[in-house]
Amino acid sequence: MLPTQDQPWPPHDTQRPRELYDAWSAWYSGDPEELSRVYGGAVGGHDFYRDHGRTGVLGRAWSAVVRWFWGQPTPGQAPSRLHVPLASDIAEASAQLLFEELPAITVGSQERLDEITEEADLHATLLEAAEVCAAYGGVYLRVSWDTSVAGVPLVDAITPDCAAPEWTHGRLSAVTFWRVLTDDHGQVWRHLERHEPGTVYHGLYQGTRDKLGRPVPLDDRPETEMLADQVDADGAIPTGAPGLAAVYVPNVRPNRLLRGSPLGRSDYAGVEQLMDQLDEIWSSWAREHRLAKARAVVPNALLQDQGAGKGAWFDAEQELFTGLEMLPGTDTSPSSMVQLVQPEIRVEQHARTVTELATQIIRGAGYSASTFGEQGDGQAVTATEVHARERRTYQTRARKIGYWKSALAQLVEALLAVDREVFESGVTPERPAIEWPDAVTPDPEALSRTLTGIANAEAASVRTKVAMLHPDWDEAAVSEEVERIRAEQTSEADPFAEASELASTGLAENADGG
Repeated sequence: MLPTQDQPWPPHDTQRPRELYDAWSAWYSGDPEELSRVYGGAVGGHDFYRDHGRTGVLGRAWSAVVRWFWGQPTPGQAPSRLHVPLASDIAEASAQLLFEELPAITVGSQERLDEITEEADLHATLLEAAEVCAAYGGVYLRVSWDTSVAGVPLVDAITPDCAAPEWTHGRLSAVTFWRVLTDDHGQVWRHLERHEPGTVYHGLYQGTRDKLGRPVPLDDRPETEMLADQVDADGAIPTGAPGLAAVYVPNVRPNRLLRGSPLGRSDYAGVEQLMDQLDEIWSSWAREHRLAKARAVVPNALLQDQGAGKGAWFDAEQELFTGLEMLPGTDTSPSSMVQLVQPEIRVEQHARTVTELATQIIRGAGYSASTFGEQGDGQAVTATEVHARERRTYQTRARKIGYWKSALAQLVEALLAVDREVFESGVTPERPAIEWPDAVTPDPEALSRTLTGIANAEAASVRTKVAMLHPDWDEAAVSEEVERIRAEQTSEADPFAEASELASTGLAENADGG
């Protein structure tokens, strides 16, 4: 049920996870202002490690050792700190590794599921959700519907910083999502959506920034008035699902900063300081480029006066100068008095440091460096060589698929249940069979050599070889191909079989016609 009395909001038990989400969100967004706010370099910022348990003497010692580049204020000067968007690249790469192709989802009501998948644009939603999951350490997938928008149930990806989950034996048993509709000088209107098995509750509350406030009718706000006619007296809407109409997908477990929590951890967990250092080196490199511009230093005598209050200037293209009074024994050539100053830029040192930091960040996030850049001599490589080069990346991918596979099965079952309840489709909700495509397409030439060797050695059946050649085929398709091959082999073994069959067919047709 939804809250009926005023209480602190967001709930206290979500505070520490939301602090982590706040930091990870800043890296994911790539916004310098957000990074400065989170790490104390802007008004209202805070020290990340101090806020996560490092207080007192230990906290002061830790703050003295750990100096955040984004935590340094820059009063009295224009911002010169640059951000390398490696964090967003990591999240995007994770999503592409998981959902570059949509997994094969098989159920009894396949035709209706394919219709839902296409109209709800499930593939795009899963790509979005996987990117959010890598950045925040987890994501919620919620089944929703609006008959005025689509004739099928829809799926939404929700960031975990606006959710209050409840767990039973490490499994999600209920969750409350909230969104702030308006914040008018501290008067806050919130919409709460609570998911319990078989039911979704909707409530509208008027409170303050740290208090939920009192419940008010849903039709008091235009954002929720459409729900007023759908809910019962308790604010409930049945979903028809045996479980929740929302699932939680952890990115990777365990969460090392929230020990014992079912929440996942971000790909950025543990490499935040390295990303901070990368931005510092990158900013230093850019600063050297900015300060190393060639400048001409000339004496006042070579400047051309523009008049009172208008300053003076030097024409670098001037070929003839007015005679100047010089001290005896000095070079009186005007050109010798013009000095060009151009500091050296430490390109190699900066580039080497940036490359090494980026490699360590990528490895710490669970990936191989070759996943994010060109390596090697440019020659074509086989699938086996790609797997060897990117072994760490594919290990991380396989680990994440384990979490996604279970959550996606629950989601599809909830989709079918809502489809039957709301859209009266008549489908039977069931857990689907899900198969993920291979991350790398096998090299056809290498696969051909392998199959030829197996055939020559008579080490595998026709069915096994067909399954190896077409790993994305189901059992029925493999069986059909095996039958075709056997029929062709029989025809080749008896060259008169086909002629005999044709002759028999012709005689039968003549008999029927005559």
